[in-house]
Amino acid sequence: MAETQTRNGLRYYNLSHRWGHMMPEWPSSPGVNVTVNKFHAKDGVFMTEFEGILHRGTHMDAPLHVTENTPTLTGYDVSLFFGTGVAVSIPKKKWEVITAEDLENATPKIQPGDIVMINTGMHKKLADSDEYYAYSPGIYADGAEWLVEKGVKMVGYDVQANDHPMATKLVDHGLGPTHPHLIDEYKEYTGRDVKEDFPHWEAAHKILMVKGGIPGIENVGGELDLVTGKRCTFAFFPWNWDRGDGCIIRLVAMIDKSQGFRIDDGAEF
Repeated sequence: MAETQTRNGLRYYNLSHRWGHMMPEWPSSPGVNVTVNKFHAKDGVFMTEFEGILHRGTHMDAPLHVTENTPTLTGYDVSLFFGTGVAVSIPKKKWEVITAEDLENATPKIQPGDIVMINTGMHKKLADSDEYYAYSPGIYADGAEWLVEKGVKMVGYDVQANDHPMATKLVDHGLGPTHPHLIDEYKEYTGRDVKEDFPHWEAAHKILMVKGGIPGIENVGGELDLVTGKRCTFAFFPWNWDRGDGCIIRLVAMIDKSQGFRIDDGAEF
């Protein structure tokens, strides 16, 4: 999707990956099946249905996804889904960690109340591959604690999850390991044990969402490079899904160069 400019002077940037049939899937999860069950020529209408979980593509999680007896999607105040913030460049390679130091030094400066988009460069590599999912960089407890202490409003990443892959069930955490070979590969690559570097399962998820009340968006992409290094207004909305644990979203960044746009004041006539 190319950058567009509307009559009201706003520029809109799509930060979501394509969602649909045969999209890349997080390892060990079932695929999304999309079926056309109504056709114009046959039925006079066109209709599709899909089957699959909603932790797919560009999506957000609710605390319930990782911790029992915690809020669902409808537990978030809708004000969290819209606001100003920054898109920052924090380039990372295989298995590198987004640290508190990285966030502190990022530009533009991350401020309290910001919506934060983190561009590691991985969104360019989205694919059904180990490189994107198993060998991805990611955030862990140190960076998550920094974001909570800073008081940000929301955070999104262009990587596979709200946690580093070595803090997930891919290795010896939770229901894992689903990919036991990664344990030995990590040891050979770094000289350290996975549990030495990542002792806690889904630590960033729990710190951000449960402790901090900060929604996390996974697999940010699209035109992220065009807004990186800038302050923007962001908007995204999940379904109003009772007891929902996560949901696909359409994530959009907006820039008002003319500063001529305003939100109506609700005047009654």
